[in-house]
Amino acid sequence: MSKRVVVTGLGAVTPVGNDAASFWDSLKNGRNGIAPITRFDTSELKAKLGAEVKDFDPKQFLDAKTVRQTDRYQQYALAAAMQAVADSGIKEQIAPERLGVYYGSGIGGFETFVNEHNTFLNRGPARVSPFFITKMISNMAAGMIAIQMQAKGPCIEITTACATGTNAIGEAMRAIRHGYADAIIAGGVDAALHPLAMAGFINCQALTDSTDPDCASIPFDKRRNGFVMGEGAGALVLEEYEHAVARGAKIYAEVAGYGSTCDAFHVTAPDGEAKASGQAIADCLAEADMQVPAEQIYLNAHGTSTPLNDKTETQAIKNAFGADAYKIHVSSTKSMTGHLLGAAGAIEAIAAIKALEDGIVPPTINYKEADPECDLNITPNTAVETPLALALSTSLGFGGHNACIAFKKI
Repeated sequence: MSKRVVVTGLGAVTPVGNDAASFWDSLKNGRNGIAPITRFDTSELKAKLGAEVKDFDPKQFLDAKTVRQTDRYQQYALAAAMQAVADSGIKEQIAPERLGVYYGSGIGGFETFVNEHNTFLNRGPARVSPFFITKMISNMAAGMIAIQMQAKGPCIEITTACATGTNAIGEAMRAIRHGYADAIIAGGVDAALHPLAMAGFINCQALTDSTDPDCASIPFDKRRNGFVMGEGAGALVLEEYEHAVARGAKIYAEVAGYGSTCDAFHVTAPDGEAKASGQAIADCLAEADMQVPAEQIYLNAHGTSTPLNDKTETQAIKNAFGADAYKIHVSSTKSMTGHLLGAAGAIEAIAAIKALEDGIVPPTINYKEADPECDLNITPNTAVETPLALALSTSLGFGGHNACIAFKKI
């Protein structure tokens, strides 16, 4: 018999708040974290806007030596994980061998890679940092979280592009259900807001060229023409239900279902028929096995603000829900955070959990012009208070990766 899995800790570093509480407060109040990029010169880039993490001081979480030896993506991941573990209170109440880490990054230490490549070209191989590899590789966020928390159970790094965070949470749930750990720190991170990364996304026509922060990340709006790059990290502590109850832990929600499929269609474009993406949602719903009115369901959409994604995701939701697709509550919090790539699924899972907990559907802000191909109830501009019984979060990544996770009250 599979075990039940619950969420007992939350942590976040985002463009709209550097902890889970401030992140959620920003979302439900519709605060926009998108602005002109300040970290580097964008004069030669067609895209000028980004969703930067603001007022983040890694020394609040890490000693000066560790800060010097880590990439920004690792610092964000460690900060989010440390917050989640502190929130859960689990560190002193679990055997190290029963605590795991399932934590991913879509890109890893991109900034480090570029900086050290420039050093190699300009100053020679002898001047490349001895920490180059450990600052760059994508698994090191998971590894460093495990070291920090003395988590000696399974430690897995997942990279499925923009579905990374959601896959990490779903796979962690399965590991706990089948007894491989009593608790797992799960989530995702990316810090690739860099001119080279932006140039790549610009040239594959993924980023918006809007210079107005209130007309840039506009999911499901007919005017949408690309996403806004963001950065940050999200972390959740997933725990076996009986273990959480025995230690008197606060339980945010139960992880009720998970679906994961692949379009097997194209390296960047989603399959317009949305059969596989719809199947991921349907599989998640089937595993959740909840007979609740559609009006009590919230779906935090991937909603990137690209023409193809939002149209295809709308179809995926219709494929999974049928006529009920028009009754469920949908929104894209990327309208406020931009697209955090590998971290997106993690912070959006937190948004779904908090929506479920508070009975508040966060809005899709700056929505003005309806698109008949995106005709669901996308919660335009203002949050909606309503009783919720089930909350889902979907993620669709380059390579055709589709993932959906569901949470229910307990």
